[in-house]
Amino acid sequence: MIRMTKAQKKYGDFQLNCSLDVPAGSITGLIGGNGSGKSTTFKLLLGLISAEGGEIKILGKNPNKLSANDREKIGVVMTDTGFSDYLNVKEIRQILKSLYSTFDEELFNSLCIRFDLPEEKKILDFSTGMKAKLKTIVAVTHDANLLILDEVTAGLDVIVRNEILDLLREYMEKNEERNILISSHISSDLENLCDDIYMIKNGEIVFYEEVDELLGQYAVLKLSEEQYAQIEKEYILFYKKEPYGYLCLTNQKQYYLDNYPDVVIEKSTIDELMIVINRGEES
Repeated sequence: MIRMTKAQKKYGDFQLNCSLDVPAGSITGLIGGNGSGKSTTFKLLLGLISAEGGEIKILGKNPNKLSANDREKIGVVMTDTGFSDYLNVKEIRQILKSLYSTFDEELFNSLCIRFDLPEEKKILDFSTGMKAKLKTIVAVTHDANLLILDEVTAGLDVIVRNEILDLLREYMEKNEERNILISSHISSDLENLCDDIYMIKNGEIVFYEEVDELLGQYAVLKLSEEQYAQIEKEYILFYKKEPYGYLCLTNQKQYYLDNYPDVVIEKSTIDELMIVINRGEES
């Protein structure tokens, strides 16, 4: 569905050089700090900005070569885009009917009822959660094969986040060939939703792993300076200096459990992974 090979874009001192592969039937997460290149990557995929090098394929084509029919197969939620605040749901439904030949009006209506979105109320008067629900409903109601979602759950309470994540799971269950590329600062969303994770830092992919492998085999070691000096470092991927010693990320948790019983070893979460990789050094 998506393939980027050394896709390049430069803004002043920032240089994106990104490679990733998102096959059909998967939910892939893209994580990284502010300014790491997530939104730039999404804009390149959608043809909103032009690459200065490398190769980009979406639905098997260069983004600039996508036809109107191709674009109907892509559902998009971006943090800085949306409908006019002065429209209401009823008016948006009419716009969608004219934009998409595959628009499912019945599904749209049922989801708006399910998520308590009033037809006559202007978007201006919607809460942040209501706006996020509406954007997601729009993305999943025109029979898209691919969703590109940039921080779709940002700023939402846990109830609304779970409602949106449930809707995305339902979207995937209806067709095994569909897929989602999603970015989020909320690690629990990605751990519970995604099949695999890419991490981007300073415009480059610095980490990739399947989520099951990440949660099962990865761990964070908390070491004193003496322990760090003595420990076998072959299986340490990244390390970060701390006041008490070191944080170390490994993908061989069992090795350290078997051989270093006195070391503090904690199950790795995506939050901890981001901290060690973003602020630490590659081993």
